[in-house]
Amino acid sequence: MKSTQQRQVRLTRKDRQLVAEMLRRGRGSARVLRRASILRQLDQEQKITQVAGTLGVVRKTVRTIAQRYRQEGLESALQEKPRPGKARALDANQSQRIVAMVCGPPPAGQARWSVRLIAEEAVKRKLASKVGRETIRMLLQDHDLKPWREKKLVYRGVE
Repeated sequence: MKSTQQRQVRLTRKDRQLVAEMLRRGRGSARVLRRASILRQLDQEQKITQVAGTLGVVRKTVRTIAQRYRQEGLESALQEKPRPGKARALDANQSQRIVAMVCGPPPAGQARWSVRLIAEEAVKRKLASKVGRETIRMLLQDHDLKPWREKKLVYRGVE
């Protein structure tokens, strides 16, 4: 059985005031407010099982929030830590430059832009060192662009 010291959370006076103010105003994300409520209920000496049942979370969540508060303080207990993940393939500047390229005419000899052509041209024009078709597809989707529907007429040798 775990000791009661591990289970209990004692908020400092300042933290108690911040949590109370946060819950009274009700502003912020639902997750942050739920975590604040967890801390307040633990501070009122409610058991982990009671808090979990009242707020509709699992006991592990309550224990994790309590442990984070004890080890790292209020801010860490309330806010989510950055999650691991792969870095974005294109930064904002590269994305803007590729979108601008797509809004212009396609390369000579091409009637319209395709996802594959955009990826090749982005590398060829040194807008990105390496970019895949899926990245380009997602970029176009985010900007609601469908360049393959826009047909540009290509005239050769007519003057």
